[in-house]
Amino acid sequence: MVVQERLFDVDDVWRLAHNPDNENVHFELIDGELFTMVPPGRKHGLLATEIAFYLRLFLGTHDIGEVTTDSGYYSEHDRHTLLGPDVAFLRYDRLPQPPTDNYVSVMPDLVVEIRSPFDTLAKIRRKAEVYLRRGTTIVWIVLPKQEGVEVWRLDESGQLSSEFLGVGDKLSGEETLPGFELEISLLFPKKQD
Repeated sequence: MVVQERLFDVDDVWRLAHNPDNENVHFELIDGELFTMVPPGRKHGLLATEIAFYLRLFLGTHDIGEVTTDSGYYSEHDRHTLLGPDVAFLRYDRLPQPPTDNYVSVMPDLVVEIRSPFDTLAKIRRKAEVYLRRGTTIVWIVLPKQEGVEVWRLDESGQLSSEFLGVGDKLSGEETLPGFELEISLLFPKKQD
């Protein structure tokens, strides 16, 4: 975490991210507090690629939105929070117009965060809440060591709820991505001896 003396906003992060001195630094912002992260490792990258692949495959026959990896998202009503989910899905009808090369000014519909060895579960769950309270409908927290996924949502009363799905279960796109299912076992194949 970077020590700071003021609140940062999305424009500050854009400038920092494009400074040549910060070439291998990833930034996120929660309520004006700036966080720095190192690029994720191999296993993390493989899981993100795999999930993005299955989402893109589904969208090939259900053209309702787009999938991104490591892109910046913020709510247009909160320029002091910017997050870069490992994988995200956003419906076309919610995409800001006209398209820009800058960060996306709406939170994704579906977010995938993969726990890295240096992440605490509390930190990742905090990010899940931030996403959900700013417009995301489902957050999947992928837990490689447990070979499972925590599925986070807000219930009808605005309370956080979660469930753990393991290798014998399927992820569902629910109402956010109707018809999408992914067997969790596809993310964690058995090792060959």
